[in-house]
Amino acid sequence: MADHSFSDGVPSDSVEAAKNASNTEKLTDQVMQNPRVLAALQERLDNVPHTPSSYIETLPKAVKRRINALKQLQVRCAHIEAKFYEEVHDLERKYAALYQPLFDKRREFITGDVEPTDAESEWHSENEEEEKLAGDMKNK
Repeated sequence: MADHSFSDGVPSDSVEAAKNASNTEKLTDQVMQNPRVLAALQERLDNVPHTPSSYIETLPKAVKRRINALKQLQVRCAHIEAKFYEEVHDLERKYAALYQPLFDKRREFITGDVEPTDAESEWHSENEEEEKLAGDMKNK
């Protein structure tokens, strides 16, 4: 059975755990100050493969096959995406040609080169009838 005695209101298990954690931290600090330990760590890091391809070479054959299959899928996705953006570009060009006369006319109105006709200057608000009814209600 565990010792559940208390020392200064704190369970002795907690005190012991705190001491062990403190000792572990001190030991870790001492080890990391040792130049031989640091040199050994550096040597191990120097021997680790640095390129993804060298890492992949160490994987099991089944995992390599999955990676290659995923690469093929990614290439197919890239081709579909390229086709998508080609079509988007074609649509943008098509609609740019449709917009251009409107933009030209707008520029002429803004610069004052051309005055709009009565039909072009007439504007009917969707809320015009509602606004009229609201005005009538205020007058009552």
